[in-house]
Amino acid sequence: MSPDTATRPKPPPKWPYTVVGLALVAIVLVAGWSLDNAKWERLPQFPAEILQYAGQMLEGVLTRPGAHPEGQADPELTYGDWWLQALRLMGESVALAWIGTCVGALFSFPLAFLAASNTAPWFLRVPVRTFFNAIRAVPEILLAVIVMLPLFGLNPMAGAMAIGIHSIGSLGKLTLENIESVDQRPVEAVTAAGASWWQRIRTAVIPQMLPETVAFWLYRFEVNIRASAILGVVSAGGIGALLNRVLRGREWEWGGIMLVVIIIVTILVDQISAALRHRILHGADTIAVAA
Repeated sequence: MSPDTATRPKPPPKWPYTVVGLALVAIVLVAGWSLDNAKWERLPQFPAEILQYAGQMLEGVLTRPGAHPEGQADPELTYGDWWLQALRLMGESVALAWIGTCVGALFSFPLAFLAASNTAPWFLRVPVRTFFNAIRAVPEILLAVIVMLPLFGLNPMAGAMAIGIHSIGSLGKLTLENIESVDQRPVEAVTAAGASWWQRIRTAVIPQMLPETVAFWLYRFEVNIRASAILGVVSAGGIGALLNRVLRGREWEWGGIMLVVIIIVTILVDQISAALRHRILHGADTIAVAA
């Protein structure tokens, strides 16, 4: 036996990882069975019901004009009218998401410099970080119902502002972490040259963190599109109000049209956003659209 083999340390035991994995699985199972309203005995019926609902939605998507499903939510709307209305309201949802993202980016960007450990003292970091955490913890739908609807009423501006406020917390957190991860050598170089605080930020910090921050803004825009569809349920604008009305009436055929429009628009925005993020982060040499 060689000396290297004799002194080689024993590999760590694997049983702790196995125990932790089994414990996590047990926690998930206990959490699932603790749900009071869950009807687990209906779980075997789940695939058949999903196929039934999917078939009804597909029937609505492929229905020809004049062959409307019985009991539709609005008899005065034709097949084409439903597609046009769904596209119009989905466009409104995209507009809400864009406004909310712009509001979040506009306010989170300067505040993030007051929350990063390498650009602000502790007495500024603590309150700003607390502010980010507080508004990030409140869902958009609660912001819309409790704060924005009383201020703006039942109109899309309430939804846009709710998305914007929540985006301040999320984008602020991502941006301050991006600021803290910049290379400090350029900062030290301009500091040694006698640069002021603002000059250090403008010449050494922003050029490093801006491309990735803009990529965060684009990603947040995608997330906000999904959030804007939900906010329509509380009459805060977007396609959610129509989708909620259709599904509550169990009009699965017309719900299929809503779902197809949401999926198509979301995929298009995702592809465009992915191409822009790749261009920003990696330059113009290769532009890969995410699959």
